[in-house]
Parts: sequence; structure tokens; C-alpha cells
Amino acid sequence: MIALVDCNSFYASCEQVFRPDLINKPVVVLSNNDGCVIAANKEAKALTDIPMFQPIFKIRKLLDENNVTYFSSNYTLYSDMSRRVMDTLMTFSPRVEEYSIDESWVDLGCLRLDDYTATAHTIKDTVYKNTGIPVGVGIAKTKSLSKLANKYAKKIPKNNNVYVVDSEKKRHHLLLNLQVKDIWGIGKKHAIRLQNNGIHSALDFANMPVAWVRKEMTVIGERLWRELNNIPCLVLETEANAKKGIGTAKSFGFKLTDYSLIEEACSYYVAEVADLLRQQQSLAAQLEISLQTNQHSAIDKQYRNKTIITLDTPTDSTIRLTKEALKGLREIYKPGYRYKKVGVNLTQLVRQNEVQTNLFNKPHKSESDVITSVIDDLNGKFGKNKIKVATVGNRTKEWALIKEHRSPRYTTQWGELLTIGKL
Repeated sequence: MIALVDCNSFYASCEQVFRPDLINKPVVVLSNNDGCVIAANKEAKALTDIPMFQPIFKIRKLLDENNVTYFSSNYTLYSDMSRRVMDTLMTFSPRVEEYSIDESWVDLGCLRLDDYTATAHTIKDTVYKNTGIPVGVGIAKTKSLSKLANKYAKKIPKNNNVYVVDSEKKRHHLLLNLQVKDIWGIGKKHAIRLQNNGIHSALDFANMPVAWVRKEMTVIGERLWRELNNIPCLVLETEANAKKGIGTAKSFGFKLTDYSLIEEACSYYVAEVADLLRQQQSLAAQLEISLQTNQHSAIDKQYRNKTIITLDTPTDSTIRLTKEALKGLREIYKPGYRYKKVGVNLTQLVRQNEVQTNLFNKPHKSESDVITSVIDDLNGKFGKNKIKVATVGNRTKEWALIKEHRSPRYTTQWGELLTIGKL
């Protein structure tokens, strides 16, 4: 049996953990640069007049009138809270697949359990006790069924965020009460196509002839069909695969014309992605730099460009990558424009122990590699970005994302720890 554990309104729940005064009150989280609503708790979702993904300036009055508390995105906090949830799940089983920041599959098949419903409630209660994050738990024989069970657990209040498919009767009930569009892996186009063929519920899909499913939806659809019919096809992936590309492309808080500020932002992002590269023990053979104006602006002249730099030998050195990135940035930068975003993308990644070295250059640990290692050690000891390359500069506030409503990073920054006043 496999449990799918999914955090409820994760971003908003993270904020409420440290703001108990907001329990049972509407809370939303905004996108980068406080652009639009990207997450909302159930109380905010109940206010149907608040549309998701709408620019905040268009609905700020609506939020204030409904006493909705809104936060800037605080991904440092969310990432750490996610880690705490995953650590708790590991106490129930050594086999856990982290599917996303707010949901994981937990293999319960290696345990001797008599009552899966009781176990589901124990998981739910323990995660809440340890982290303050409410979760839903769906348990079934296959990953696809457990995903549906989790959805149904949250959909019906009497389920109390738990649903276990431990009998054929429950499987039939689950599939009958969910639509084909609710099935994990069936996209919008396939859902419309299936509905046009009279297939409306998940049960309708599970009862289709497998030959038709394979013909119309290929082997991927057939695996899904088998999963819904209690035939496991998707294995748990307990070890995360190395990423094939690592990048970031964040909008500036302000439109920039000063090249030196864009250069600082680019250097900062190179350091970010290079750090992630080293964490997964990979090297990059190619570097892509992009630069663009605000494509949604009706008054700004438009320009966008990118350049791809192929390195002689793959590297994970922040210094070497920064040097090459700034060369590329100078090539594509044009004066006279108000720029909105710079992007850094590392591609053609190889594992550190699988790199193909240059035939004519003897591999050695360069000075920049040694310096990068020292910087990592110091930042690991004293905090992120305490030591950085000079091109990052110290004018972050002039280009960084707008985060007027960001909550403190309670769990990762000593200076932002939650304090409790005296009575």
C-alpha cells in the first residue's frame, strides 16, 4: 500500500504556523514582485470574488474589504517547512518519494499494518504536531489510486482529510465520485476527448477496454488505466534524479537602464545556480544568458536576446561561470532600453565523476575552484551570501524583487527568529 500525503494550501499554511491569529481567516500568497495571487487557503478560496493569478493592483481593494491577509512569497521558509514535513514522513517509512514541495508518496508496503485508516490519521496528526502543517492522506495499492484518494479525502468533509482504498467497494466508490479530469496524468485535451466519447467519471475510464485506451492514449494511458484497476505500474522513486538543467530568470523590482546593476543581478543569479549545481555534484558544460524588457508594457521599447556559451571543460566554479556569464551579458546588452529580467541557465550537465576532460589539458583543481570551495564553507558556517564575488556588489535593493509583505524567515535566519513578548 502507498500513501500520498499532500499539504493543504501549503504556502498559506506555512504563514499561519507562525501567525496563529490568522487561523480560520483568509490568507493569500503573492507571486514574485508581489505581482498576483498564486496561493490561497480554503477561507480565501471561499471568497469567490477573489480571482487567482490576477495582478494585485487590480484586486487590492477587494482583498482589504474582505480582510484578507496577503504575504509576499517566502520560498526560503516554504522550502525549510517542506523539509520538516518530509523528515516526519521518513519516521513512518524508509521509502519516501518527494514528488513536489508539498506532497510525497510513502511506501507502507514494507510495514506490517492491520489498520491503514488508523495509520493515515496518525500520519496526519503527527505531521501537524511536528510542523503545524495540515495534510491530507490518501492510501491505496497504486500511486494513481492514492493520488485520487487524497483528492477525495479533501473533497468530502466527513472524510476528515483521510481516505483509504482497502477494498474493491471503496475503489468503486472513489472512481464513481470523481470525474475523469480529476485523474492524475489526464490533461485538459484528453479529458475533453474522453468526455466527448461518453467517459465522464474516473470509473468510466477504468471500465474502458484496455485496447482502446492503448490505441488512443498510448502506453502512458494504458499504465494509468492499469493503476486505476489496482495493477501497480509506477514505482516509487526514492532517489531524486539529477536535474538536466538548472536556471533562474527573475524579474527586477524596478526597470533597469544601468548596465552595472544588471551585471550585479546576473552575477548574483550565477552564484545561486552554481550553488545548486554543486549540491547535486554536477558540472555545467554550457551557459545561457538572456535579457529582456517588459513584454507587457505598452510604453517601453521592446528588446530581448540571449546567448549560449560553450565551456572548454565543464565546471561548477562560481568564479569561472560568472566570468563567462558577464562576457555573454555584454554581448547582448543594448543601451536605451528599460530591462525587466535577466536569466541564467546552466545546461549540458554531467556528474562530477563522469566528466570528459580535454585531451590536451591535464585536469587540475584551479585557483577558482579552491576559492569557490572556501566561499561555500564560509557561507555554510556564517550564512548565505556572507562571502560573494565582487561583481555581485552591494546594491541589491536597487534591483531585487519587491517583497513588501514578506514574512520573516523564522526557521533559517537567526535575526528573524520568532520572539514571544512578556506577559
